[in-house]
Amino acid sequence: MLSAVAPTSLRPADLLRLTDQGAADVLDGRHDALLPPGGVFPTGERWCARLHSDDLVDLWLISWVPDKSTELHDHAGSLGALTVLSGSLSEYRWNGEGLHHRRLDAGDQASFPLGWVHDVTHAPTSTPDPATASGPTLSVHAYSPPLTAMSYYEIGERGALRRTRSVLTDLPEGDA
Repeated sequence: MLSAVAPTSLRPADLLRLTDQGAADVLDGRHDALLPPGGVFPTGERWCARLHSDDLVDLWLISWVPDKSTELHDHAGSLGALTVLSGSLSEYRWNGEGLHHRRLDAGDQASFPLGWVHDVTHAPTSTPDPATASGPTLSVHAYSPPLTAMSYYEIGERGALRRTRSVLTDLPEGDA
């Protein structure tokens, strides 16, 4: 009998704990030196900074802005998780028949196993405060093992998922 070998010793719960701690560290100012100058995040493009890296896991802070998506993608041989620090994200996940949407607001967490194909975008917040509603969404992501590749997909004419390209990368969520 063949046994499945996991690509990492970390479990989704471990990654969720790491993203939660990473989010707390960002909010407590422990990573201020990695933030954009003056702590002002770009509003016209996505931005990211690696918070931690070792042989088991990469931890990233990512900012999300309107009208920029990641495209449908997977994380190749890496498991992942995220915690939303501020704002909201929309995730569109391929469920085998179509795209399933979920909204993730500040404080929400999500994990994704091997083979998880999704697109992530900034989501308008439901808050009446314009300063909060217009700023980038911030989230902390963990990948284990650290990212080495991603594949991108499209939904074909017959509603089937089709891989369009694969890229070698150590950046989160594509070309952020």
